[in-house]
Amino acid sequence: MKTAKASELDRIMDEGEESILDYADLSTLRKPNKERQRSLSIQLPEWLVETLDREASRMGVSRQAILKVWLVERADSMRATE
Repeated sequence: MKTAKASELDRIMDEGEESILDYADLSTLRKPNKERQRSLSIQLPEWLVETLDREASRMGVSRQAILKVWLVERADSMRATE
């Protein structure tokens, strides 16, 4: 693993000619939110699925990703008012 100061990493990223992964300690890499997950099956009205699909397409992500983001945002806002 290579080492560099933050200013050097900024330059490397700006130039885009070298990968900054050479400077990262990948042995400490871990998946964020490593919580136990459960599967959920829901039925939604067609208009809502179309809305999800449009937003997913706009953002370049999956329908599931949009659902997760929206649900987390709502849960966070509910927790903030408790």
